[in-house]
Amino acid sequence: MFDFSAIQFVDVIEFIGTFAFAISGIRLASAKKFDLFGAYVVGLATAVGGGTLRDLLLGVTPFWMNNTFYLWCTLFALIFVMIFHNHLIRLDSAFFAFDSIGLALFVVVGAEKTLSLGFAPWVAVVMGTSTGAVGGVIRDVLINEIPLIFRREIYALACVIGGIVFITLSVTTNLNVIFIELSTAAVVILIRFLSVKYHLSLPVLKGERKDILKH
Repeated sequence: MFDFSAIQFVDVIEFIGTFAFAISGIRLASAKKFDLFGAYVVGLATAVGGGTLRDLLLGVTPFWMNNTFYLWCTLFALIFVMIFHNHLIRLDSAFFAFDSIGLALFVVVGAEKTLSLGFAPWVAVVMGTSTGAVGGVIRDVLINEIPLIFRREIYALACVIGGIVFITLSVTTNLNVIFIELSTAAVVILIRFLSVKYHLSLPVLKGERKDILKH
């Protein structure tokens, strides 16, 4: 009987997350009229940016340097966008879906890798959030947009909550690892969906810009 291990499932999560995030980056680059190479660079930066920062902070070799899989995965994402360009470019829901999926799955990958390296649970939450959110920040900077994480829409907070869910279930229960991974991803996606559907957001920090500039 085929034994689908948790390690193999993490590989599947990484593939889907990389593919989804790369598509979200390439799709926005396409809307900004980037050429093919520029769109590929944006897609790759979106897919590996968060994980690269995580690995550098954890003191390990950035994951994509050990495997050409991520470069090929981004290329497949570029081809996918080229084929379905007319559908994706008009659908904000497509961007939201791919971005949310990538965000959720990378939170899982980041938190799980941090724990496996022996770091404290709170560090795993921070690294899970970084893995999920930083790629999107790099994407938005490259296409000259205000990063989604800095807008009123709930984004990084969804990562933090997802990381807490993952750590709590991992440390306090004996649940199957795959179930914990799927549950965490589902929580992140659900928070993103509800925040957009019901226009939920964090309070805005108000201040007088003219007074700040005078000082």
